[in-house]
Amino acid sequence: MNITDPVDLPATSQPMGGDVVDRHRLSTRLWHWTNVITLVIMLMSGLMIFNAHPRLYWGKYGANQDAAWLQIGATQANTGFLRVGSVTVETTGILGRWTDSDGQPRNRAFPWWATIPQGYNLALARRWHLTFAWVFAVGIAAYLIRSLVNRHLQRDLLPSTEEIRPAHVWADIKHHARLQFPTGEAARRYNVLQKFAYLSVLIVLIPGMILTGFTMSPGLNATFPWLLDLFGGRQSARSLHFICATGIVLFILVHLLMVVLAGPINEVRSMLTGRYRLPKEKK
Repeated sequence: MNITDPVDLPATSQPMGGDVVDRHRLSTRLWHWTNVITLVIMLMSGLMIFNAHPRLYWGKYGANQDAAWLQIGATQANTGFLRVGSVTVETTGILGRWTDSDGQPRNRAFPWWATIPQGYNLALARRWHLTFAWVFAVGIAAYLIRSLVNRHLQRDLLPSTEEIRPAHVWADIKHHARLQFPTGEAARRYNVLQKFAYLSVLIVLIPGMILTGFTMSPGLNATFPWLLDLFGGRQSARSLHFICATGIVLFILVHLLMVVLAGPINEVRSMLTGRYRLPKEKK
C-alpha cells in the first residue's frame, strides 16, 4: 500500500477500506497544532508556578501550616515525596528531590526539564503562562463558535440515542480493549468513546481550567467577585485548576496511545495534510 499516492474517489462512490479521503479541514489542522504548542508551554510554565508553593488546599485560604490535600516536597533526609491525603509515595529523583542539568541536587517539586523556565523564576513563568493562556482562550472560543455555526458539535460530537445505550457503550469498550478499531467508512466518524472524551474536554475540562484561572487573579476577582463564590475560594479554584490540567494531560496521553495503536503514520499524516487512508476491512 503506497500511502504517498492518494486515491481520489468519484463524488458518487462510497469510500471503502484502503481509499484516501479528506478528513480534517485546514482550519482544524492549524487549530490542532497551535494547541499542541500552546498547551505544552502552558503546562510547563504552570509546573514552575506550582513550584513556588507545591501544596494544594480546599477553601478560601492555605499556607504552610494548613493541611494540604496534595503536597510535593523533600524530607529532612533529602528524599522526595508525593503526598495525596494520607498516602505518601517516595519520588526521589523525579519529584521533590532531583538533580539539575549541572549535577546539583535540588529540593523542588517538579524537575528542571519539565518546567518553563528551567531555572526557578516565578515572574517569568507567569508571563509565559498568561500570554499563552490568552492564545488558548481565544483559539478555543473561535473553535466553539465556528463549531456551533457549522453544526460540527451537533453533527459529529453529540452521541445519538443509540450510541448512549449501555450495551453500545460496553461493546465499544470491549472493541478498544481488544484493539479492534473501526475500518472502512466507519473510521471516518468518531465512536462513542471518542465523543465522550472530546466533549468532556471541550465542555468540562477546558472551561473549568479557564474559569478557575480567572478566579486566581485578584484583578478579575474585583470585576467578577462571584467566581470566588462559585468555586468556594481561591485555594479551591487553584486545586480545581490543577485537577482540570491533570485531566487534560491524561486525555493527551490516551490520545497519543490511540494514535500509536491505530497507525501513527496514517493518523499524523491526516493532521498534517488532511488526507486519511481508511483502514481496510478485515476478511
